[in-house]
Amino acid sequence: MNVLKPNQKATVFTLLERNTSQHEIARITGIDRKTIRNYQRCWLSEQSNSPRVATDSGVQIPPPRPPTYTPQAMPLASSLCEPYRSFIQAQLLLKRNAMSIFQDLVDRHGFVGKYNSVKRFCAKLRETEPQQFDRLSFMPGEEMQVDYGEGAPTRVPGSDRYRKPRLFVATLRYSRRSFRRVVWKSSQQIWAQLHEQAWRYFAGTTRYVVLDNLKEGVIKPDQYEPQLNPVYAATLSHYGVVADPARVRDPNRKGTVENAIGHTQATALKGRRFESIEEQNVFLEHWESTWAATRIHGTERRQVQAMFEEERPHLQPLPLLGMQYFEEVKRTVCDDACVRIDHSSYAARPAPIGSKVLVRVFTQRIEIRDLSSLELLRTHAKAERPGTVVLPLEERVFNPSRETRYILKQARAIGEQASRLCEMLFAVEGRVGQRKLWGIVNLSKRYPARCIDAACAQAMDQGVYSYKQVKALTERMMEQALEELASRADEPQTTATPRLVQQHELIRDSDEYGDLFTRAAQVTTTLRVEGRHL
Repeated sequence: MNVLKPNQKATVFTLLERNTSQHEIARITGIDRKTIRNYQRCWLSEQSNSPRVATDSGVQIPPPRPPTYTPQAMPLASSLCEPYRSFIQAQLLLKRNAMSIFQDLVDRHGFVGKYNSVKRFCAKLRETEPQQFDRLSFMPGEEMQVDYGEGAPTRVPGSDRYRKPRLFVATLRYSRRSFRRVVWKSSQQIWAQLHEQAWRYFAGTTRYVVLDNLKEGVIKPDQYEPQLNPVYAATLSHYGVVADPARVRDPNRKGTVENAIGHTQATALKGRRFESIEEQNVFLEHWESTWAATRIHGTERRQVQAMFEEERPHLQPLPLLGMQYFEEVKRTVCDDACVRIDHSSYAARPAPIGSKVLVRVFTQRIEIRDLSSLELLRTHAKAERPGTVVLPLEERVFNPSRETRYILKQARAIGEQASRLCEMLFAVEGRVGQRKLWGIVNLSKRYPARCIDAACAQAMDQGVYSYKQVKALTERMMEQALEELASRADEPQTTATPRLVQQHELIRDSDEYGDLFTRAAQVTTTLRVEGRHL
């Protein structure tokens, strides 16, 4: 029975003395009706056992009490829903709510009660079964569970402000031995690096790792085929580990690491502050080896360190080299059979021109892979300088586009030798040498076409097929031509008297001119006569 305060108890007794019903007392005081019923029984027992009061006449009169039945004779009130108990129970088994049951009682059974009666009756009948969980057991070295939590407040570098970093915890499922690290921020690479540090700490890897669906690990959650982050997937493949993401909103699948995070926050980090991330990591490692590993686990009733010693031989060995992290980008193969990465070009064959490929950029190399099957197509050493073209000579594409044809057309307009040199350059270098063609063609904007054509002829005679060579030869010819014109301007010029010529192959006989004039006069006369007649 709930214990009421003295003022509440006095209020209930006063209302009972006034013959107030239990329902009205519950409405006035806000006290549950069951509690009022229990106090009513106490009040009635006190009234029955209380001594009689003597009056002035000496007659013993019992104290006044409400005209109610004794507790043994009080009938229990039955609910209006009692006749429909079987129907309501059947509806509750179908997971229907009280409002739908009330509506069916009114429509189908002629129920005359209120909705609150049905609601109270359903609340009594509805039995809540405790949620059941299956306790999973794993073999040594079989599974590791990972998750993020919040660390203790730590001073932000360069300021007086404290902030909680992210707490990474990796726990071995069999032995419950844990690895803990705090970091300021997370990313795909940091998430993979924390896994790698955990495996180095345990001196081995498990066969499976269980995680939730955070973006650093799982890009697209799915119950059957989850899509992992490519950097994380490559790290797991490098260490021979298989990821087993938990279902969405199912944290109990990784309850071991959830409990480890709560244990760390409540025991190791509660009420502490640290001046740096490094200080907190050192403390966590000391606390794990000194206290967490030496404790007796509550479920297994064994020491964590002893179980870890049993599990250690079953861990998979670590590879000799660590994971080489990369950045993954998508690129389109250009019409020169190359992809552009950091202002440099890399050969992408056998990927066809116009197709999309997956490029993994490492520190010292790049890998070109098929976008759908992730098959490795090409590997190149990463270029040191921007603008580098990593394309073997035998793979250069000889596919003149519309722009190339336009350049060759302009070269033909300059001269035969310029057209020959440009075609030779394109045949040797392909689209990569198209800039040289533009340079030669654009020389016609500043120099005469005759000089450019002669310079191209000299360049081919010298065996130097270069835009710079053609430009240098053209400038030299222009200088020589200007010098020659200047020397001619300095020489004295003699004016020659024009001489009339009487005989030349273009001059016809006088008889032919006479016949021409006669025919013209006849035609003019004929046209005039016809015009008058009309």
